[in-house]
Amino acid sequence: MKQKRRDFLKTTGLLVGSAFTALYPAKSLIEKSNGFKMNGKLKLSYKPYTLELKHVFTIATNSRTTTPVVLTEIEYDGMVGYGEASLPPYLGESHQTVTEFLSKVDLIKYENVFDLENILNDIDKVAPGNPAAKASIDIALHDLVGKLLNQPWYNILGFDKEKTPYTSFTIGIDTPDMVRAKVKEAEVYKILKVKLGRETDKEMIETIRSVSDTPITVDVNQGWKDKNFALEMINWLKERNVLFVEQPMPKTQIDDMAWLTERSPLPTIGDESVQRLEDVIKAHGVFSGINIKLMKCTGMREAHKMILLARALGMKVMIGCMTETSCAISAASHLSPMVDWADLDGALLIKNDVFDGTKIIDGKLTLMERPGIGVVKT
Repeated sequence: MKQKRRDFLKTTGLLVGSAFTALYPAKSLIEKSNGFKMNGKLKLSYKPYTLELKHVFTIATNSRTTTPVVLTEIEYDGMVGYGEASLPPYLGESHQTVTEFLSKVDLIKYENVFDLENILNDIDKVAPGNPAAKASIDIALHDLVGKLLNQPWYNILGFDKEKTPYTSFTIGIDTPDMVRAKVKEAEVYKILKVKLGRETDKEMIETIRSVSDTPITVDVNQGWKDKNFALEMINWLKERNVLFVEQPMPKTQIDDMAWLTERSPLPTIGDESVQRLEDVIKAHGVFSGINIKLMKCTGMREAHKMILLARALGMKVMIGCMTETSCAISAASHLSPMVDWADLDGALLIKNDVFDGTKIIDGKLTLMERPGIGVVKT
């Protein structure tokens, strides 16, 4: 019975996925409705950059004070689209791997800049892996196309920009004094995201609860190895106004994770277990929902498909981020009216952002009315 169900889900995923290919404007429609003629050539450029974090950022598996990124630009007929690859160490990408990948990309051969489906399918085939590098092209192309159409992507996709969610603000693992200081800094936010997965988990939550009753989500980053301990912790967290638990167990412990979700009083959200579109089907029945990040799934195009598939399967959806500039954060925010929860605070955690884009006002994502993904260089 279990195998038949898995086969059914795989087949369903293929059928649903096949319906996602016609998401963007066709060339004839663009020319007819806007009088736009495609005479230019796509030109890709890129440069490495390093983000400096405001605080040491500690999760269950590592700590860091910087995040390498690669900033991309795609120019077409005098118009420029901006993109970004964010490269936290656990992703396995680096300045070197991204620049090597981008050096293999030839965009000049594409005559129809609006044909994102085919262009991005080709980019995906340049080399396996490299999701953040691929996302940097995806984001820049989306920004460029939006600018050529003179429309923001929330309009192109048909979303109400007022329906963006509140974003959580992330509190990394730290000393009690520093945790209290970070909570004070985050007073404007309606939801706190707390990193867990070490022996100090209860201390982290109790420290926050000593100074704030703001709702909390927790991200364990695969830190709990025993399913019974995980269930005990989730029951304890439920009594302390926690909304959901993200990736409580290692991604390899699939059966244990399914057991936990079946018994958990809180939704469980797959993060490390859910990278790309094909992983959504695998997560069904294992997690209550999924966390989609542009840097994991190769960008906006696939993220959109993942949201649609998760919704079709009755799953909760969260959109998250790495530590990123306002470029990648703004790109993700255009998809946020489709999700249950957002964790798009990555640009707030850095000291040297080079873009102005989506704002967070009273904790709520606020989309700019600029075309494309809505960013300008600062």
